[in-house]
Amino acid sequence: MGLGDRPERGAVVCGYLAKGGIRCRSAKAEELGACTPRAVLLDISPWSDDGWSVLLSLKANPATRDIPVLPLYLSEAGEIGEVLRVAGFFMLPLEEGYLAKKLRQYGLADESEDYDLQTMIVTRRGEEGVQKTVEGLGFEVVNAYTGKEAVAIGTLIHPFMIFCSLQLADMAAFDLMHRLLLYPQTRNIPFFVLLKDSMKPGERTAMTRNVEHLVRKEYLTGEEFLSYFKRVGS
Repeated sequence: MGLGDRPERGAVVCGYLAKGGIRCRSAKAEELGACTPRAVLLDISPWSDDGWSVLLSLKANPATRDIPVLPLYLSEAGEIGEVLRVAGFFMLPLEEGYLAKKLRQYGLADESEDYDLQTMIVTRRGEEGVQKTVEGLGFEVVNAYTGKEAVAIGTLIHPFMIFCSLQLADMAAFDLMHRLLLYPQTRNIPFFVLLKDSMKPGERTAMTRNVEHLVRKEYLTGEEFLSYFKRVGS
């Protein structure tokens, strides 16, 4: 999704997935009323049809918010420059009980009954609703207020899961996620992104620029994409 009137840009992704036995097609957000896909692959590059607005519309709508979204950075011709491994997105302010329900569905609330586990919340001023929910599930909450602080704390305490605002004071959530992937002790931590209900045009442009420097110099091959897709989608 996010391809707008240029669905041909999705041909590379669809071709790769077809070779892996996965059905895929280009679509627009309004088409989801007629079908419920297992996942949405969303282009958030400068050539997308406002992928950030598509993401917000999907996560703000109760009918589509449960569909997993995997952000991609596609070139103008549709080659895959980056896959952003996000465990999930949650819209703020949180609907009461929704976050707890989803974490139980993911199986992430089970081990808190048997072990002392920590959850890290990375926001500019803290996020009371998220903290209250995860504490209610039995987790200890550790707050970080910048990306640099989150890296320092995360590599020290190895939190069980992480919630992060889309944009921090010093970096974007995807930049923080990329940095945590560099460390063996933090690379497999479930990473959730917190979204506010709207983004100004300047914010959307800034987010795209923040992702651009994470893009690989060489595009992913079909084999690389399929192995990665199966790993994050399992």
